[in-house]
Amino acid sequence: MTRVVVPVRYPLTEHSERTLAEAIRIADERDAALTVLHVNLYHRGREVSRADLKRAVEAEFGRVEHARYVVREGFLVEETILEEVAAEEADVVVIGHKQVGRWRQMLQKLTSNPDIDGYLRGKLDADVVTVGKD
Repeated sequence: MTRVVVPVRYPLTEHSERTLAEAIRIADERDAALTVLHVNLYHRGREVSRADLKRAVEAEFGRVEHARYVVREGFLVEETILEEVAAEEADVVVIGHKQVGRWRQMLQKLTSNPDIDGYLRGKLDADVVTVGKD
C-alpha cells in the first residue's frame, strides 16, 4: 500500500491544516495509508500524545481513513522527519512551504545540492509535495 507522510505542528496551525488537507486529498486519490507526524522537540519541554494529535486532526477533518498518528521525540525536526519517512518507507511526503527553507539549510550541511525533492527521491525513493500559502 502506498504511504503518505505529513509532518504537522501541534496545536494545528492554519498552515498545518492546509498541509494536512492536501495530504488527506493525496492519500484519498491514491488509496494510500496516511501517517500524520508531530515531532516533540526535547528542548521545548512540551509533550504531545498521539491521542492529542488524533483528536485535533479529527476535530478539524473528521475521521480520516487509513490514518495513523505518530509522535516522535527529537532535537531537530527535519532529521526526525527524515528518520520517520525512511522507517515508513514513504512514497510521498507532504510538507508546507515554511518547512522547505529549514530543509534546504539542513541539506546544505549534508550536501552541496539543496534540492529537497531530489535528495528525498534519491535517498528514500519518496516524492515531495510542497503546499503553498494559498
